[in-house]
Amino acid sequence: MTFYRVASLSEVPPNAMKAFTISGREILVANINGNLYAIDNRCSHRKGDLSKGVIDGTTVTCPVHGSKFDLSSGKALSGPKFGPIKLKTSDLNSYKVKVEEGSIMVELPE
Repeated sequence: MTFYRVASLSEVPPNAMKAFTISGREILVANINGNLYAIDNRCSHRKGDLSKGVIDGTTVTCPVHGSKFDLSSGKALSGPKFGPIKLKTSDLNSYKVKVEEGSIMVELPE
């Protein structure tokens, strides 16, 4: 596992999120009240761009079909809903995050 520099801390202000491509992976970095989280950026249902979704606490909602994921763990909280039909979706990968000299660092497998 290796830590990669993603961005400066000022690029992801509190209560915001932003997508980055690191070593060929799309990663969503979220800053929730000063706590940084990193998960896969693409929804496991239909690959919706989570960086365009909505944050509610540590939950991000996919803008495409409404799947919800926990930013702290990548766990799928609910799948997409189509009227009364609820579908399942898979968990996303979650990554360790640290701040070093004002830079956001994300740990990824080599």
